[in-house]
This record gives sequence, structure tokens and C-alpha cells, in this order.
Amino acid sequence: MPLLVPYHLDEHLADFDWPAEATRTVTRPESPPGATTWEPLRALYEQVASAVAQETGRTAVVAGDCMASLGIVAGLQRRGLDPSVVWFDAHGDVQTLETSTSGYLAGMPLRMLAGYGRPYLADPLGLRTVRESRIRLVGARDLDPPEVTYLANSEIRRCTVEDLDEAQLPDGPIYLHLDVDVIDPGDLPGLTFPANDGPSLTAVRSALRRVLATGRTAAVCIACNWHRHRGAGTILRELASELLA
Repeated sequence: MPLLVPYHLDEHLADFDWPAEATRTVTRPESPPGATTWEPLRALYEQVASAVAQETGRTAVVAGDCMASLGIVAGLQRRGLDPSVVWFDAHGDVQTLETSTSGYLAGMPLRMLAGYGRPYLADPLGLRTVRESRIRLVGARDLDPPEVTYLANSEIRRCTVEDLDEAQLPDGPIYLHLDVDVIDPGDLPGLTFPANDGPSLTAVRSALRRVLATGRTAAVCIACNWHRHRGAGTILRELASELLA
């Protein structure tokens, strides 16, 4: 059964239609008065990292946003693994505090895994930087100009969902990340940040199977970015059951 991280950033998601049942749930410790923006997130992802580090075999996680990936990768590293990253997402998630017009932190986790802003979360978690050459960004199509510029000059390789095959995967154990908004909103209603002209649910499922078939997936996370009770959780139950098994 998957580990549940029922938070969007540090907001607890109560009464949420998760696509899978969980026997383990991460709870964020209470923050002291006057805590900075980062302190609650450090506390939460430390709990995630600790839980993942204690796992054996492939770890399954369901989370309320993509930022939980920082704790997951840190936990895999504590286990002695050196994971690469295969990141399914309609968005780049490679913004920074300096480039983002909204300041939305959940638009930055892939950039943080690649080494940006280490004092904020990576250093407190003991998270080692994942080399850009070991990151694959799959299905991204809704990119802000700073993200386009960064990706054009980085070693992160991009591909479509349909084109992803074993030859394009990075080496070593894999952290497989699925932000469900990579799926076309016509197949998945109620997405928080829908992006049109995306792959079908069937195409995404096939691509995920190709990654799992390598036998190198050390952890998998489903980031559940949708509005409550509009159907997405029910639609994704079959996929989640297969992916998190």
C-alpha cells in the first residue's frame, strides 16, 4: 500500500478523493510561531524522507503536489541509492524564486532536484543534487519563457509520452514521478492546472508501463493536482492500482 502525503505544500488536504487507499500517512509536525515559509516544508519532507528510507523494494507514494519528490529522492539516497528521475508533467517545474511571476513553490521542484536553492530544502534534507543528464522530462508542453530558456541550455532531456522508450531512459535506479496533469484534460476532468493538447490516459499508461518494465523503478509517486470530487480520483483508480502495486 502506498505512503500518503496528504498536503498541498503545507496545506492539509482533508476530504480529498485520493486514487488509492494508504495504510501509512505522513503527518506534518506543528510549526513554531513565526516559522518561515520553508520550515513547515522542511519538517514535512523530512518525514517523507525518513519513511522512504525505511522501505525495501519499490516505494509507492501518493501526494498532493510535486514538492514531495524532494523528500522521496532524499529518502532513496539515504537508502544508499543514486536515483535518476523520469518526470511526467505537463509543466516544466523548473521555475525559481527569481524567475517565477507567481512565486508558486510547486512550480520549482524539478529545478530544486537539479540543484537550485539548496539552502531552502536540499541541504536540510541531506538531498544530493541529481545531475541534469540523469533527468528526463516527459510530456511537458505548458512552459513559461524562463523555463524554455533554462531547458534549452540544460542537460535535461525532453520527450513526448508517446516517444518515451527504454533507450531514452537514464541509467541506474529510477524515481518515476507522475503529475497527473500530463494527461489531456479531455480524459481527466477537474485538473488544477489543465494543459490542452496532451496525451491520452491510455498513452500515459502505456509509457508508464514501459518504465516499470525495466525493473529499475525504485520509487513511484502520483502527484494529485485536481479539484476535489470532480471525477479524477475515480478515473485514476485503475491506473493507480497498477502503478503503485
